[in-house]
Amino acid sequence: MSDETPICSAKGCRIEAVWVLAWNNPKIHTPERRKTWLACEEHREHLSQFLGVRGFLKDVVLLKEWEEPR
Repeated sequence: MSDETPICSAKGCRIEAVWVLAWNNPKIHTPERRKTWLACEEHREHLSQFLGVRGFLKDVVLLKEWEEPR
C-alpha cells in the first residue's frame, strides 16, 4: 500500500477502500453538496447504515467508478 492508496474511513481501519459513500447533512450543506467517506468491503454496510439512519446517505459507488471522468 502506498501513501496514495485510499484507506477506509471506519475508525481504526487501515484496509484499502473500494467504496465511496456520498452524503450530505441537509441542515448544514446545500442539496447538491456531496461529502465522501471511503469504505472497505467489511465496513461498507456499517458506515452506510450510520449515514442512512441520519438521512445523510445519498449514494454508494465503487471507488473505481467514482474516480472515472464523468
